[in-house]
This record gives sequence, structure tokens and C-alpha cells, in this order.
Amino acid sequence: MITDYSLYFVADVDFAAGRALEPFIEAAVRGGATVVQLRAKNRSFRDFVDLGRRAAVIVKGLGVPLLINDRVDVALACRAEGVHLGREDVPPAAARRALAAGTVIGVSANTPEEAREAERQGADYIGAGPVFPTCSKATDLPMIGLEGVRRIKAAVRLPVVAIGGITEANAGQLRQAGADGIAVISAILGAADPETAARRLKLNFRGLAP
Repeated sequence: MITDYSLYFVADVDFAAGRALEPFIEAAVRGGATVVQLRAKNRSFRDFVDLGRRAAVIVKGLGVPLLINDRVDVALACRAEGVHLGREDVPPAAARRALAAGTVIGVSANTPEEAREAERQGADYIGAGPVFPTCSKATDLPMIGLEGVRRIKAAVRLPVVAIGGITEANAGQLRQAGADGIAVISAILGAADPETAARRLKLNFRGLAP
């Protein structure tokens, strides 16, 4: 079970735009990322599994869990520590039946009601968002803002990871709103120095930046 969600790096193949993800994953973890999620919406099963296995070697060597976005079958093939499910994916209860005991299941939620339903179905953590405007992921969901994070955190007993438009400048606000962690894509994948970016994001989230 994951105990530290403070800096959750979503390594997104599409956002990487042809760049190899492995160096970003290693740099993010060395900078302090505590969880890595691999996201490859448009990759075939075989390509996704191949990438997942390479990512797993990196993160396991550094003591960080690997989660797979959406694909329970890929998570099984990669022997990943968990999956993250969106609103249109396999329900958490069904995923739980397919996965090994102890596998982590995260679920996206935009409202307290969605978060409570995810908890009821056996989710291990909630991905709450989008919090702020974001260019990393197309969505028609309303932004929940800091107040939305507070409401979702109050609705469940699970860890809540905030996602959407999170930067070094606003990371600290999420902890003050009750989030247990922040999930980022472009703040690391778009950085000239991803290791330093990860380190500064984590320090700012924890209120330790100079």
C-alpha cells in the first residue's frame, strides 16, 4: 500500500510528444516523486506493456511504485503496483476482482459524490480534479478549485491527490486545502530540468521551499 502520495508524477506518452519517457521518470523520482503513473492512451497493448516494463525497472530500482493509467490488463502484464481508473474505465470493484491482493486502485473524482462511490467500491485513493486550468489533458469537466479539494477530502477517508494545473507556484495551496499529494504532468515533462522541478514542487507542497 502506498503511504506517500506527496508528489505523484503522471508520465504521459502523448504529452512527451515523441521524447523518451524513461529519463523523465528517473529524474522525477530522483527529485522526490513518490509515485509514478504511466499514461499511454493511444499505444497498443504490446507497446504499452513494453514501456511499462522498462518504467518498472527504473522505479523499482529507486523504491517507488508504478501505477498504470486505465488499463488493468497492462498493469497485470507489467506487474505494476496499481492502476488509476477514470470515469469511463472498469469500475473499481471489477478491477479489484481482476487484480492481485494488495494492488493499489486509484479513481478520478470531480465531486464528493463520485469520491464516496469510489470509496464504496474499494478505491485506495482519489484523484481530485481538475483543480486549475490545464493544458496537459483535454477535459470538459468543471474545475473544482481549492474548495472542491476541501469538499472531496471531507467526503472520504481515503488519501486525496489533487490534479490539474498544479505548478510550483500553487503547490502549497493544495496541502493547505487538505490534499495528501499533488499529481503533475507538464510541471515535470515541460521542465528544462525535471529533477530540479520535481524537487521544488515537493518542497513547495510541503511548505519547505526557501
